[in-house]
Amino acid sequence: MKISEMNWQQLAHYLTTDDRVIVPLGSTEQHALLSLSVDSILAERVAAEAAEPYGIPVFPVMPFGMTPAFSDYPGTISLSMQTYVCMLNDILNNLKRQGFRRILFINGHGGNAPAQNIISEWMVTNPGVTVQLHNWWNASKTWEKVMSIDPVASHASWMENFPWTRLPGVTQPQQQKPMVDLVALRKLDPTRAKAYLGDGNYGGYYQRADEEMLAIWQTALAEIREIIDAL
Repeated sequence: MKISEMNWQQLAHYLTTDDRVIVPLGSTEQHALLSLSVDSILAERVAAEAAEPYGIPVFPVMPFGMTPAFSDYPGTISLSMQTYVCMLNDILNNLKRQGFRRILFINGHGGNAPAQNIISEWMVTNPGVTVQLHNWWNASKTWEKVMSIDPVASHASWMENFPWTRLPGVTQPQQQKPMVDLVALRKLDPTRAKAYLGDGNYGGYYQRADEEMLAIWQTALAEIREIIDAL
């Protein structure tokens, strides 16, 4: 039920039986030695796999988010807050007009956190439409699973290193990188942040066993399906 694999007539038929839809939110930014599209890859994939048993349509991921701190890393694209507010409002207005009434955003990027306030404000003037934002990676059960495997986990570390986010021919370091000072990092402009972070990993090992990563993935899928059941 990926939107990219449907035509408009098929989607119109779906809307005669259901009004749920999922929109993944991602980002294009540095992730150390992993793909620049980590957040987008993971958000779209976890949304599509979780929704598949329900036949709920899933839109292509929004590949850009708010990530100003990484602006000096080549390949990072950061949207302004003004642009992001307009984008989410346009998405919601279009979905409402077409008949969707239960909308789930699956977010894969921490910098997109302000989306929750944007969504809440939109619902004030759009009664009858339920919109929910789910940060899949740090939802309670998924984060608990991550912490049970290794409590030193962060941006661009092992916790984002899945078979589908690593790159062929790129060897991951074996050491555990010390955690950066997040309070100090937030005070830095993009140029100084890049100098402080180096490769971009905030701290932790760069890769763990795929068996552990797949266990996290299954936990995330189950957690999203609980949300779908409650929509």
